[in-house]
Amino acid sequence: MSGPMGALRGGGLRGDVRGAGGRDGVAGGGSLRGGRGHGRRDGLRDSGLRDGLRGAGRRDAGQVTVEFLGMIPAIVATLVVLWQLVLVGYTYTLAGNAADEAVRAATAADRGARQGACQEAGRDKLPGAWEGGAGVDCGTGGGYVTADVRIEVPILFPGTVSFPFTVHGHAGAVEEEDD
Repeated sequence: MSGPMGALRGGGLRGDVRGAGGRDGVAGGGSLRGGRGHGRRDGLRDSGLRDGLRGAGRRDAGQVTVEFLGMIPAIVATLVVLWQLVLVGYTYTLAGNAADEAVRAATAADRGARQGACQEAGRDKLPGAWEGGAGVDCGTGGGYVTADVRIEVPILFPGTVSFPFTVHGHAGAVEEEDD
């Protein structure tokens, strides 16, 4: 049995290296240049499709560039929004860290110097762009010291303009006992 069904039923190709191509194991007639040895590179030359595709390419020349230029505003707007979200997150981190530092300094200071030590430590770790709009409040009550830090979120470039949006950081610690 020959043909594809014979190969499926166990006949196989029994040592015939040529396979379906017939000559030298190359499908389609044996010419490495394509086709059946007629010198053609592909089958589009005779059908006229190649010339039709060339015409379509000329009509679409520059289309990718125009589409990319149209997308630039959307790409820039996305990057600006992402950068602003990074600044908001970083401001939250700064507020929490400043509150931790402020309360740590307040618990280590004497009772009369707590407010000054707390405010100084709260502003000390802030970068200059965030320090200007920052507020640090410290309080003591019931053996507990607290620090509240307020920082304004900058718009795009820290140190220039800030949102009317303020980030709050809060920290607390137990007062240290005097021996």
